[in-house]
Amino acid sequence: MAPTIALPFWAQSKPHHHHHQHGEVSATPEAEVLRKRNEELEKELKKSVEREEKMKEELEKTWKRLKVAEEAEERLCSQLGEFEAEAVDQARAYRARVVDLVEQLSAAQKLLQSMASQ
Repeated sequence: MAPTIALPFWAQSKPHHHHHQHGEVSATPEAEVLRKRNEELEKELKKSVEREEKMKEELEKTWKRLKVAEEAEERLCSQLGEFEAEAVDQARAYRARVVDLVEQLSAAQKLLQSMASQ
């Protein structure tokens, strides 16, 4: 859309009458030009408002997706913390069981050695 320059009413020229080949006289009154310009601006405004509404809808959808993602992240972090605590407990229990088995094996070897030396 080309920029327009508004002139004061006293500086504007009167509409010109053009004579066409068939002797017709066509005049474009200023009011008609303004009416067409107004229609163009109204169409552009309507398109702009529609674009704005679409953008608002998209923003709202994106906001909802963000909230869902944040809630999911919180749940995952909580679960991860629980799994880590459970893994630590299992590792401690496993280590205690290994220490217990080592002690039992050591005691069995001592018993075997004492029986073999008799």
